Amino acid sequence: MGDHMAKGEDMEKKAEKKINGWGLFGSKYEDAGDLYDKAANFYKLAKSWDKAGAVYIKLANCHLKLESKHEAASAFVDAANCYKKTSGQEAITCLNQAVNMFLEIGRLNMAARYCKEIGELYEAEQNFEQSINFFERAADLFQSEEVTTSANQCKQKVAQFAAQLEQYPKAVEIFEEIARQSMNNNLLKYSVKGILLNAGICQLCRGDVVAITNSLERYQELDPTFSGTREYKFLADLAASMDEEDAETFTNTIKEFDSMTRLDAWKTTLLLRVKNALKAKEEEEDDLT
Repeated sequence: MGDHMAKGEDMEKKAEKKINGWGLFGSKYEDAGDLYDKAANFYKLAKSWDKAGAVYIKLANCHLKLESKHEAASAFVDAANCYKKTSGQEAITCLNQAVNMFLEIGRLNMAARYCKEIGELYEAEQNFEQSINFFERAADLFQSEEVTTSANQCKQKVAQFAAQLEQYPKAVEIFEEIARQSMNNNLLKYSVKGILLNAGICQLCRGDVVAITNSLERYQELDPTFSGTREYKFLADLAASMDEEDAETFTNTIKEFDSMTRLDAWKTTLLLRVKNALKAKEEEEDDLT
């Protein structure tokens, strides 16, 4: 480990010497770049991630001096991959640099990919507002490149985080839009009932039973097979128990569905909000009687 560290430091010093010494402008930065690349590899072998990240940034700057933006962007991505092990924020800064460079040289697909990655890093930090920003950017970029599946994955993330932030109308609108698009695609049709279930759960969170009933009618028009699914029955039963202000039936309906089709953490969190609101309503009415 110590040996790798010493070799890395030696290569980094040689690179600095190249840059600060005499020599032809181009070859000076090319030679330094090669040495920085070797230094970074030795630091990675020594598991000195911060040092490796910092050297990759120096390598990126050498590429910028040589006007090689694609290579500079790739070096910033390498720096981010090192920083991911020690500092999410440093990784985000480096990926942001890479995104801007890929946009400048028209590599929209690459820019989209790393916007998505920044969104995931913010998601890991539970910073849903920032995560939404980057997943929205990624979705737009993927869409412009006709990469529909990746665009929809990013949009679903936006909708999920919007719901977590209680922005239910925004979440519903996005889920419904994805479901509509997916109905026109034979490969994506199978996923529509799951997307409509997500939209329906967001509608439940809004607490307007009339709106939920209207939505279910709309979803049947959108996908004629939906009314025959367990997802449809689940939403209809939940809406009915909300209409009757029956928290116990609401809870039992969730348990029954979950025993057949496991509900993920996101759905469970939202349904718990609805259940708690129902219980609060019941208790309020008990206090009045």
